[in-house]
Amino acid sequence: MAVPQNRTTPSKRNMRRSHHALSASSYAECPNCGELQRPHHVCGSCGHYAGREVVSMVEELDLDDES
Repeated sequence: MAVPQNRTTPSKRNMRRSHHALSASSYAECPNCGELQRPHHVCGSCGHYAGREVVSMVEELDLDDES
């Protein structure tokens, strides 16, 4: 059975985990509307991807307006 001879010190343990940190997400500017979007994803505000509209976006309705 594999049993460690000595206890791993907190310093050694933390040095081993030094590469486990999460990196920040990258964002690119949408060429159509200028909003920030994830690379290789459909733009959430205009529905465009690779220079063409792939998702038709519906205008928001204001249900509180009594006109």
